[in-house]
Amino acid sequence: MSLPGGARASRDSILSKIRASLGATPNDPARLAAAEKRLMAKPRAAAPQRVAASGTDLVARFTEELQRQLATVVATAGAGDIPAVIAGYLRANNQPLRLRHGNDPYISSLDFAGIPDFETLKGRAAPDDSTGLSAAFAGIAETGTMALTSGADNPVTLGFLPDTHIIVVPRSRIVATYEDAFALLRQERGPTPMPRTLNLISGPSRTADIGGRIVIGAHGPRRLLAIVTGDL
Repeated sequence: MSLPGGARASRDSILSKIRASLGATPNDPARLAAAEKRLMAKPRAAAPQRVAASGTDLVARFTEELQRQLATVVATAGAGDIPAVIAGYLRANNQPLRLRHGNDPYISSLDFAGIPDFETLKGRAAPDDSTGLSAAFAGIAETGTMALTSGADNPVTLGFLPDTHIIVVPRSRIVATYEDAFALLRQERGPTPMPRTLNLISGPSRTADIGGRIVIGAHGPRRLLAIVTGDL
């Protein structure tokens, strides 16, 4: 965004005074090199003690934080258990045995054939979809948050249109902090483009009115089920 002439002159004057007080000059090679070195080093902030303490069970912390935010968390040994968990959850909440998911390979491999009358659809969420199923890129123990990358594997609409959102979280990808999740994303993406969005989900949609009354489902799902799986 360009600044009007007067504002630009004021900014340049302020920056000039700061440089003079520091004994710096524009385009100083030593200062530029120091700034570039700091950016490349990617210094990390200290992690909160609740996840940094020695012996911390990150999966237990993740589960506890997520449950505090009105989500349901179920642990499973692997893919074979997930369809029954999902069916049981939908029945318990009087929801249709029907869901939609994207092209994620793990989600697509789940076998619902043994559950009578269970319907699965693939692609972006439609207005009449009651349940969306996604795979988390990572879980963040610090706040009980799931990081979901956008794309055909996990369309963003699955987490916003349906009243129920179910997210599969690999136990091996539950990390301590947001910085850990971002570092993992950079490491795995390498030179390939980053996703258009990285959605951070910590529970069902909720907001509060001016009187402080909590409203569930105002901007998204009313229900959130996180399935922590062990075989990824």
